[in-house]
Amino acid sequence: MSELRFDNRVAVITGAGRGLGRTYALLLASKGARVVVNDPGGSLDGDGVDASPAQAVVEEIRAAGGEAIASLESVATPAGGRAIIDAALQHYGGIDILIHNAGNVRPGPLKSMSCDDFETVLDVHLRGAFHVVRPAFPLMCEAGYGRIVLTSSIGGLYGNHDVLNYAVAKSGMIGLNNVAAIEGEPEGVKCNIIVPGAVTRMAEGIDISAYPPMGPELVAPVVGWLAHERCSINGEMLVSIAGRVAKAYVAESEGVYRGDWDINQVDEQMASIRNSEKPVVFPVVPDGHKEHILYSFEMANRARNA
Repeated sequence: MSELRFDNRVAVITGAGRGLGRTYALLLASKGARVVVNDPGGSLDGDGVDASPAQAVVEEIRAAGGEAIASLESVATPAGGRAIIDAALQHYGGIDILIHNAGNVRPGPLKSMSCDDFETVLDVHLRGAFHVVRPAFPLMCEAGYGRIVLTSSIGGLYGNHDVLNYAVAKSGMIGLNNVAAIEGEPEGVKCNIIVPGAVTRMAEGIDISAYPPMGPELVAPVVGWLAHERCSINGEMLVSIAGRVAKAYVAESEGVYRGDWDINQVDEQMASIRNSEKPVVFPVVPDGHKEHILYSFEMANRARNA
């Protein structure tokens, strides 16, 4: 197999000044992509601006013979998101790849989380995704090609203590991903999610002494494949943590049909309702929404006609 490269492709990567985003930028640039390195360089909670992280990545790419520019705009506003995509248009004439990796953290328990901490995290992770996908998506559709990679988290899939804002943002990413995948499919645009696990500055304060190797370089090739024209999936989620790569997906139990229900019957049937021995999966693309409805309708029709 020939080397998978990104020659003549333009990639926008948010949160690319440090950690996972930096590693993605370096990988794609090393394989020929022209990269917009977006990162306002703020603190872990999202405050402040510092041009040096994004510029350092740009200089590293250029020193290795690649092409890159820095963008310091914040994804947290519609204007910032538009400016990030405009940077790709102005400097490179288009956009082929969008990797939304930008993030911040403001931990706290549900009992005492402030509205400001909740909204600020959603602004960067979830609304930030919309703020860059919205201007990039029609451009990709018009060009007949695009690859979008969004970032969720095991916190978004399974939850965790003291991260309500983060968990809500990361689970919301799944809905955005699904719709972009469905609407992009006929236009040659694919949208998928990476669920990464890596030791970056977001691990500050955590005892990682017993962790296996968990560097960003273990995640980057998975993201690289999702960003490549060879990517053959759409509307899916790939997990990458400590060298393990897996597919995450939504599944349902087979379910129980009755023509009418009362509370006691729900109680009596709960074990059967929850029985997951025969899981049912409805792929997002081409039309999991429709398939879900048809499956339920068909169960009802079979029961009535039995």
